[in-house]
Amino acid sequence: MRQVLIVHFSQTGQLDKLAQSVCAPLLQHADIQLDFLALQPAQPYPFPWPFLDFFRIFPETVLMRPQPLLPLAVDASKRYDLVILAYQVWFLSPSQPMSAFLASPEAAQLLKGTPVVTLIGCRNMWLMAQEKIKTRLGELGARLVDNIALTDACGTAASFLATPLWLFTGRQKPYSWVPRAGIAEAEITAASRFGEAMAQRLTLNDRPIEQPMLAGLGAVRIDEKLIASEKVGNRSFQLWSRLLVALGPQQSRRRAAGLLVYIVFLLCLIVTVVPLSALLKKLLAPLLKERTQREKAYFAGPSGE
Repeated sequence: MRQVLIVHFSQTGQLDKLAQSVCAPLLQHADIQLDFLALQPAQPYPFPWPFLDFFRIFPETVLMRPQPLLPLAVDASKRYDLVILAYQVWFLSPSQPMSAFLASPEAAQLLKGTPVVTLIGCRNMWLMAQEKIKTRLGELGARLVDNIALTDACGTAASFLATPLWLFTGRQKPYSWVPRAGIAEAEITAASRFGEAMAQRLTLNDRPIEQPMLAGLGAVRIDEKLIASEKVGNRSFQLWSRLLVALGPQQSRRRAAGLLVYIVFLLCLIVTVVPLSALLKKLLAPLLKERTQREKAYFAGPSGE
């Protein structure tokens, strides 16, 4: 019998729905045993988020210094044929619960030599978070064989408003004039195709999974206009994170004062650097076509667009 583990954490419930859609075909096979590991922070994160509390965790999230988890309800000595890591993106980084899991001794045991599929549900920027996941998986000796990334349906510009309102109010559409935040329900339902492809490969034979299973299924879509913005944003986040950590612990007044300065800076970044970067990328597109195609192919891997 093939053994599959899915590790997941969702604040809003959206990622759990996505994970359930992907896993539904696996559950229908009697010769596939599917185990679920829901990550539980020792200190639960609030949802909806109080405004300042949301930004207080910014430095530790970016630097991947997460809060601890409750003991993991998993047999770390068990060997799995496949592990699915379902995670959210916080501040261009993996969510703190997923970072905490990847830093755990259990993850070191479970993932060594194990094929991994990453499953992302986020606003739209996930490239830098996935790069951090890739690095950690490499350190653990895991093999990333596929990546699935689904993003908000309302578009890049609208999501700058819709997604924060969801986080701070707890409602996907708090006002009639705001587009609904989140991944389209039809896309979540259609994600079962990824589970079907995984089930087909798992039941084909008993050999280890070494090649992508989801090629040609549209597992990811790369928006080339956001590549440069993510790189710039990630460098900025790293710098500000170290500065804010140096100011003091999360609840300190100095950290709070620094955060207020950072929030103003971030808003300026969003309304200036992001659109200017996109415009510059568009103007230079003819000159950078080959480079852009190489970057798209790289970030789309291993599953491809």
